Amino acid sequence: MASKYYAPRGGLPPQDQILTDRAMFTEGMRHTCFGSIAAVSNLLTCQKPAYAVIPKGVFSDIVTSFLPFWEKTRLWVIARPLSGFAETFSQYIMEVQAGGGSDRAELDDAAEGVVFVVEGEVSITLDGKTHTLTEGGYAFLPPKSGWTLRNNGATTARFHWIRKAYEAVNGLDKPEPLFLNEKEIAPTVMPNTNGAWATTRFVDPTDLRHDMHVTIVTFEPGGVIPFAETHVMEHGLYVLEGKAVYRLNQDWVEVEAGDFMWLRAFCPQACYAGGPGKFRYLLYKDVNRHMKFSRL
Repeated sequence: MASKYYAPRGGLPPQDQILTDRAMFTEGMRHTCFGSIAAVSNLLTCQKPAYAVIPKGVFSDIVTSFLPFWEKTRLWVIARPLSGFAETFSQYIMEVQAGGGSDRAELDDAAEGVVFVVEGEVSITLDGKTHTLTEGGYAFLPPKSGWTLRNNGATTARFHWIRKAYEAVNGLDKPEPLFLNEKEIAPTVMPNTNGAWATTRFVDPTDLRHDMHVTIVTFEPGGVIPFAETHVMEHGLYVLEGKAVYRLNQDWVEVEAGDFMWLRAFCPQACYAGGPGKFRYLLYKDVNRHMKFSRL
């Protein structure tokens, strides 16, 4: 049976395909920044994007990457810390062939991670115990946990790997690993929506040990975000299923399964899911920490 989650396959478009697509990287509000050229401080006027849309057609063979110590593996990097883009997280779509994987998966001791499987299955070993994740499988992997990952199945596995530098807080323990599947979790229905808008939560929102949430948001046909959400949380949204019209800043953009959206902090957002089926996306946001004071 085909997966209900969209995953890229790569390849290249034909030479006769038109160039017009929905990819965009927007310019945001102007602000003042400082640069140095030949040791002379100059006052520059810069632009920071408000949002980006990476449509599924962009995920071709020529934009894949490879990682040290990962075998039979390639990936698409869809978010990374970068001035004027994602600031708190990175996100990969991993493609691991049968027999592939890594015994040195995470090389950064500061990084926590979430794995969400969209196709096939993978086995993650942590503290001497192996956990098998099938489609819909979720793993939270704390920093310094030394986890490994293998595809012991007969088919290619594809999964999202979201990484963030964990922000420890004195007096709070580090969260423990989690291995779950969305099929086993009852979605939380948003109030006053008659079931049209729901969120599948893998982590208790009141557990302040966690500084990021990765959830699945589901809209039934006709479901909406009925106001322009404007908040401090940065977002990464990967469309798992269906299609919708999504408001990003002042623009309404058509999105479908396989598209990725990045929204900077305070970028207004809203949504209208017109159907005919469910509209579902994997959502990242940073949470539960004080705002940092740093020179911008």
